[in-house]
Amino acid sequence: MHILVMDGQGGGIGRQLVSAIKAAFPQCQLTAIGTNTIATSAMLGAGADYAATGENAVLVGCRKADIIVGPVGIVIADALLGEITPAMAVAVGQSAAQRILIPVNHCDNIVAGVADLSLSRLIGSAVEQIRALC
Repeated sequence: MHILVMDGQGGGIGRQLVSAIKAAFPQCQLTAIGTNTIATSAMLGAGADYAATGENAVLVGCRKADIIVGPVGIVIADALLGEITPAMAVAVGQSAAQRILIPVNHCDNIVAGVADLSLSRLIGSAVEQIRALC
């Protein structure tokens, strides 16, 4: 199983996702793709097996992933304060991978009907969704 974690800005959500996923599924190949080097570095430091940065890395990674995990903004062009390019959003959205999106309600995107849970509870929920897929 190839899991791709994608994040931007400071990589805090991605770092927590990588750490939780590696703890729960150490046998899975986990690739971290950051929209910038700071995010990539944070996720690599959390235990990602592989890491890359930038738009082309997203395009290639989305073609190879079985599961893509990240904040909901990864499917919205210009989200994460402009770090998600239209090509990145399309690559995630058109990927054959299952997508597990963390409903983080900031950066001008609000998901209606979703409880405002702590990030640790959202990460735990994402890990359980991955468990169901595996």
